[in-house]
Amino acid sequence: MKLLVGLGNPGSKYKETRHNIGFRFLDQLAESEGLRFSVAPRFRVETATWQSSEGKVILAKPQTFMNDSGESISPLSRYYNIEPKDIIVVYDDLDLPSGKLRIKTGGGHGGHNGLRSLNQHLDTSDYIRIKIGIGRPSNGDITAWVLGRANEDDRADEARILHVLEEEFCHILHGNPDTAANKIHNKLNP
Repeated sequence: MKLLVGLGNPGSKYKETRHNIGFRFLDQLAESEGLRFSVAPRFRVETATWQSSEGKVILAKPQTFMNDSGESISPLSRYYNIEPKDIIVVYDDLDLPSGKLRIKTGGGHGGHNGLRSLNQHLDTSDYIRIKIGIGRPSNGDITAWVLGRANEDDRADEARILHVLEEEFCHILHGNPDTAANKIHNKLNP
């Protein structure tokens, strides 16, 4: 069993913000697979269960706000007996330009408060990370940037990335994140 986590903030106020790209990927995947999210109040998370060709996957959108994501995901992963190596986290990354995606396993939080919380609450930080670039603001106001809505070009980049990620996601589930990263890179940069 795998746990696919999309990072974001709950509520309609944040739905279209750059910070909610993880939620948007899970929503897109759920819609494609005919899944519905339901609230799991015990864990403060919305979940959907996907019977993929690679096995059972729990989709999770923490409802604790970004900075406390680990408070939802850690008890949820323990409840389902899912080890960190079987957790996949999709989130926004300021250090990647818009239109770029990077997949890696393990590491620090890089200043991302959602990852900081996950790293504090999970036994290890060796989970799979799917970073989707949102770039940095030219004026240096990071809070306004991540909580703002992307321009039309950046939204087009996001749509393209999420589509290709969904197409190649089976490789990540099968335990081949490097294969997925290469295929995604080749599709995004023909």
